[in-house]
This record gives sequence, C-alpha cells and structure tokens, in this order.
Amino acid sequence: MIELEKNYVPVVWVTGATKGIGLAIANAFAVIGCKIILSGRNKSQLEINAGKIIDQGGYALPLACDITSEISVRSAMATITKKVGGVDILVNNAGVTVFESFEKTTVKEFDQIVDTNLRGYFLCTKAVLTSMLKQKKGYIFNIHSVAAITTFNNSSVYSASKAGALALSKCLRAEVRKKGIRVIDILPGAVETDMWDKPTRRKFHAKMIQPEDVADAVVSIFCQPQRMTTDEIVLRPVEGDL
Repeated sequence: MIELEKNYVPVVWVTGATKGIGLAIANAFAVIGCKIILSGRNKSQLEINAGKIIDQGGYALPLACDITSEISVRSAMATITKKVGGVDILVNNAGVTVFESFEKTTVKEFDQIVDTNLRGYFLCTKAVLTSMLKQKKGYIFNIHSVAAITTFNNSSVYSASKAGALALSKCLRAEVRKKGIRVIDILPGAVETDMWDKPTRRKFHAKMIQPEDVADAVVSIFCQPQRMTTDEIVLRPVEGDL
C-alpha cells in the first residue's frame, strides 16, 4: 500500500462524491491516510459515505455544495478552512450530461451541463487556488472525459463542456506549474457509473472501466516522486470506446 510522508496529512476535497468516480476517489485517498472532504448535493448520501470512512478510522467531512453557485462554493470553502485549515488536493469531478442530439437538447439542459462541467470547475478551482499559491504547493485533478477530444453522437454539449474545461485546465497549468501547483487532467473513457442507463451498463459491463480504476490512477499520480508530474492521462477500456 502507498504511504504518505511522515506527519503529512493532506486535505482532499472531492466534488461529486456521492457515488461513482468521486466516491471511489474519496475512498482511495482515505485509504492512504488523507483527510477527505466529500461534497455534492445529496447531503444524506454524503453523510453515509463519510460515515464509512470514519468507521474505518479515517477523517471525512460531508459537505453539501452546489458547485454551480458561487455563494455555495464560497460557503463550502469557508467551512473547510474553519474545520481543517485549507485544501491540499482538489478533485474536480462533479459532472452531468444528457445523451441527446444537438437538435433536441434544450437551453435548460445546455445551461445545466455547462454550469456543472465548466463553471463548477472554475468556481472550485478559484476557491482553492489563492491558498495553494501562497503555500507554493497543491494538486488540482480535473476529471474530464475522452469526449473532450473525441467525437460522439448525441454528446455535443457534454463534449463542448468537457473540451472547454480541458482547455481551461491546460491554460491554468501553464500559469501555475512554476509556482508549485500541479494541474492534472484525467480523461476517462466509458466508466460504469449512473451516467449510463441500466441496459447499457448491463450490455457493456465487462468492457467498461470501473470507478475504482480511475481512483487508482489519480492516487498513483499523487504519489509520484516530487521531481516529476503527470500533466494528462487518457484512460480507456482495453477494446476502446463503446
């Protein structure tokens, strides 16, 4: 098992930590001894998830937060600062989509997807960046999708939001990499989460990446030697895209 440096207990804020990839990443960081902040909109589920980490001897703080709201994100950051002092590792993970053609996608759906997948990443990153720059260290993991770099039918707005977030992340990395901040882009292919409907998950279960696979990749990157970093990693099922 990977172990942290002695007396170093990083604080990890994972958005979208109610289930799927976010929950798997939160659990993986908890296993190596980090303090975990789990945020999302479903407070009761966050409390259940946090309770399991606490029962295993870890530290976990469930925090209801709407990442599309500047007020909600600022409030969450104020609570984190009060409780544990700040964030060492941010995992921007929360995301939504609809599998629909461009023609049938509504303006409401567009706003929801872009607000969550792009604006949310921006707001959460802004919330932690000033402190990280002062400390001259920090990790920002952005969970994107291969949809940011691949053309898929019925995913135009989702792809646009993920491509925008990826571009944002790349520019941020160029700005802060000499200031001790690591910005890492994770681009998973098909992961078996609730984003897919049940028939699709049943059909492609054997081919899909599991949330724990993504979590293992994220924690492995965090635990790399300090003299190196991974800027971007693409994770795909062995047989490629579905």
